[in-house]
Amino acid sequence: MKALPNDIVLRPRFQLELNRPKESALQSFEKESKDPFLISRIDDHVFIKFQKNDSDFWSPQLHLEINETDASNCKIYGLFGPNPTLWTFFMFLHFGVGTFFVILGVWAYSSASLGKSYTLQLGGMIVMVIIWFVLYAFGRAGRRKGKPQMHQLFHFMREVLNLN
Repeated sequence: MKALPNDIVLRPRFQLELNRPKESALQSFEKESKDPFLISRIDDHVFIKFQKNDSDFWSPQLHLEINETDASNCKIYGLFGPNPTLWTFFMFLHFGVGTFFVILGVWAYSSASLGKSYTLQLGGMIVMVIIWFVLYAFGRAGRRKGKPQMHQLFHFMREVLNLN
Protein backbone atom coordinates (compact mmCIF):
# COMPACT_ATOMS: atom_id res chain seq x y z
CA MET A 1 0.00 0.00 0.00
CA LYS A 2 1.21 3.47 -0.86
CA ALA A 3 0.74 6.04 1.87
CA LEU A 4 -0.20 9.63 1.20
CA PRO A 5 2.82 11.84 0.61
CA ASN A 6 3.47 14.69 3.01
CA ASP A 7 2.93 17.21 0.21
CA ILE A 8 -0.60 16.74 -1.11
CA VAL A 9 -0.55 17.23 -4.85
CA LEU A 10 -3.41 18.51 -6.96
CA ARG A 11 -5.96 15.68 -7.13
CA PRO A 12 -3.72 13.05 -5.45
CA ARG A 13 -4.35 9.39 -6.22
CA PHE A 14 -3.56 6.18 -4.41
CA GLN A 15 -4.09 2.41 -4.76
CA LEU A 16 -4.74 -0.22 -2.12
CA GLU A 17 -4.90 -3.98 -2.44
CA LEU A 18 -7.27 -5.74 -0.06
CA ASN A 19 -7.36 -9.41 0.83
CA ARG A 20 -11.13 -9.55 0.83
CA PRO A 21 -13.86 -9.72 -1.80
CA LYS A 22 -14.98 -6.56 -3.56
CA GLU A 23 -18.56 -6.84 -2.32
CA SER A 24 -17.35 -7.09 1.28
CA ALA A 25 -15.41 -3.82 0.93
CA LEU A 26 -18.39 -2.11 -0.70
CA GLN A 27 -20.71 -3.34 2.05
CA SER A 28 -18.35 -1.86 4.68
CA PHE A 29 -19.06 1.60 3.31
CA GLU A 30 -22.82 1.05 3.05
CA LYS A 31 -23.05 0.06 6.72
CA GLU A 32 -20.93 2.97 7.93
CA SER A 33 -22.51 6.25 9.00
CA LYS A 34 -20.36 8.62 11.00
CA ASP A 35 -20.43 12.38 11.38
CA PRO A 36 -19.14 14.52 9.66
CA PHE A 37 -18.92 12.22 6.63
CA LEU A 38 -21.49 11.61 3.94
CA ILE A 39 -21.09 8.37 1.97
CA SER A 40 -22.78 7.52 -1.31
CA ARG A 41 -22.32 4.48 -3.51
CA ILE A 42 -23.01 4.04 -7.21
CA ASP A 43 -22.15 0.56 -8.50
CA ASP A 44 -18.43 0.03 -7.75
CA HIS A 45 -17.82 3.70 -6.86
CA VAL A 46 -17.90 5.15 -3.36
CA PHE A 47 -17.92 8.90 -2.74
CA ILE A 48 -16.99 10.22 0.70
CA LYS A 49 -17.45 13.90 1.42
CA PHE A 50 -18.19 16.19 4.32
CA GLN A 51 -21.73 17.12 5.30
CA LYS A 52 -22.87 20.65 4.45
CA ASN A 53 -22.44 22.07 7.95
CA ASP A 54 -18.86 20.69 8.19
CA SER A 55 -17.70 21.69 4.73
CA ASP A 56 -16.50 24.97 3.36
CA PHE A 57 -15.57 26.32 -0.06
CA TRP A 58 -12.32 24.31 -0.22
CA SER A 59 -13.51 21.01 1.28
CA PRO A 60 -12.26 17.99 -0.67
CA GLN A 61 -14.03 14.72 -1.39
CA LEU A 62 -12.71 11.20 -1.84
CA HIS A 63 -13.75 9.03 -4.78
CA LEU A 64 -13.04 5.32 -4.47
CA GLU A 65 -13.36 2.76 -7.24
CA ILE A 66 -13.27 -0.81 -6.01
CA ASN A 67 -12.35 -3.43 -8.62
CA GLU A 68 -12.24 -7.18 -8.22
CA THR A 69 -8.84 -8.78 -8.91
CA ASP A 70 -10.03 -12.32 -8.14
CA ALA A 71 -12.73 -14.01 -6.04
CA SER A 72 -11.11 -13.16 -2.70
CA ASN A 73 -9.13 -9.98 -3.46
CA CYS A 74 -9.87 -6.48 -4.68
CA LYS A 75 -8.06 -3.29 -5.55
CA ILE A 76 -9.13 0.20 -4.50
CA TYR A 77 -8.30 3.22 -6.64
CA GLY A 78 -8.68 6.45 -4.66
CA LEU A 79 -8.82 10.01 -5.94
CA PHE A 80 -8.99 13.16 -3.83
CA GLY A 81 -10.49 16.16 -5.47
CA PRO A 82 -12.31 19.38 -4.84
CA ASN A 83 -16.02 19.80 -5.14
CA PRO A 84 -16.82 19.09 -8.83
CA THR A 85 -18.60 22.44 -9.16
CA LEU A 86 -15.56 24.29 -7.85
CA TRP A 87 -13.23 22.25 -10.10
CA THR A 88 -15.34 23.03 -13.17
CA PHE A 89 -15.43 26.74 -12.27
CA PHE A 90 -11.63 26.93 -11.92
CA MET A 91 -11.11 25.07 -15.21
CA PHE A 92 -13.56 27.47 -16.90
CA LEU A 93 -11.61 30.45 -15.54
CA HIS A 94 -8.30 29.00 -16.76
CA PHE A 95 -9.76 28.28 -20.19
CA GLY A 96 -11.18 31.81 -20.39
CA VAL A 97 -7.88 33.42 -19.42
CA GLY A 98 -6.01 31.27 -21.94
CA THR A 99 -8.49 32.09 -24.69
CA PHE A 100 -8.22 35.84 -24.04
CA PHE A 101 -4.43 35.56 -23.98
CA VAL A 102 -4.41 33.91 -27.45
CA ILE A 103 -6.94 36.42 -28.83
CA LEU A 104 -4.88 39.34 -27.56
CA GLY A 105 -1.75 37.75 -29.03
CA VAL A 106 -3.34 37.39 -32.46
CA TRP A 107 -4.67 40.94 -32.25
CA ALA A 108 -1.22 42.24 -31.26
CA TYR A 109 0.42 40.37 -34.15
CA SER A 110 -2.16 41.73 -36.60
CA SER A 111 -1.67 45.28 -35.34
CA ALA A 112 2.12 44.95 -35.54
CA SER A 113 1.87 43.55 -39.09
CA LEU A 114 -0.26 46.54 -40.12
CA GLY A 115 2.14 49.00 -38.52
CA LYS A 116 -0.37 50.05 -35.84
CA SER A 117 0.21 50.40 -32.10
CA TYR A 118 -0.13 47.18 -30.14
CA THR A 119 0.65 48.36 -26.60
CA LEU A 120 -2.96 47.86 -25.47
CA GLN A 121 -2.87 44.21 -26.56
CA LEU A 122 0.51 43.55 -24.91
CA GLY A 123 -0.79 45.19 -21.73
CA GLY A 124 -3.83 42.90 -21.85
CA MET A 125 -1.57 39.87 -22.31
CA ILE A 126 0.44 40.90 -19.25
CA VAL A 127 -2.80 41.25 -17.27
CA MET A 128 -3.80 37.71 -18.37
CA VAL A 129 -0.47 36.34 -17.11
CA ILE A 130 -1.01 38.12 -13.78
CA ILE A 131 -4.52 36.62 -13.56
CA TRP A 132 -3.02 33.17 -14.19
CA PHE A 133 -0.64 33.67 -11.26
CA VAL A 134 -3.53 34.84 -9.06
CA LEU A 135 -5.57 31.74 -9.99
CA TYR A 136 -2.55 29.57 -9.22
CA ALA A 137 -2.16 31.24 -5.81
CA PHE A 138 -5.86 30.67 -5.05
CA GLY A 139 -5.50 27.01 -6.01
CA ARG A 140 -2.49 26.58 -3.75
CA ALA A 141 -4.29 28.31 -0.88
CA GLY A 142 -7.31 26.07 -1.34
CA ARG A 143 -5.17 22.96 -1.38
CA ARG A 144 -3.44 24.07 1.81
CA LYS A 145 -6.80 24.71 3.50
CA GLY A 146 -8.19 21.35 2.34
CA LYS A 147 -5.16 19.28 3.37
CA PRO A 148 -6.31 18.49 6.95
CA GLN A 149 -9.69 17.34 5.62
CA MET A 150 -7.96 15.13 3.03
CA HIS A 151 -6.17 13.38 5.85
CA GLN A 152 -9.47 13.02 7.74
CA LEU A 153 -11.08 11.39 4.68
CA PHE A 154 -8.11 9.04 4.22
CA HIS A 155 -8.09 7.98 7.88
CA PHE A 156 -11.86 7.48 7.85
CA MET A 157 -11.56 5.24 4.78
CA ARG A 158 -8.83 3.19 6.50
CA GLU A 159 -11.00 2.94 9.61
CA VAL A 160 -14.01 1.67 7.63
CA LEU A 161 -11.85 -0.93 5.87
CA ASN A 162 -10.13 -1.93 9.16
CA LEU A 163 -6.66 -1.06 7.81
CA ASN A 164 -5.47 0.81 10.92
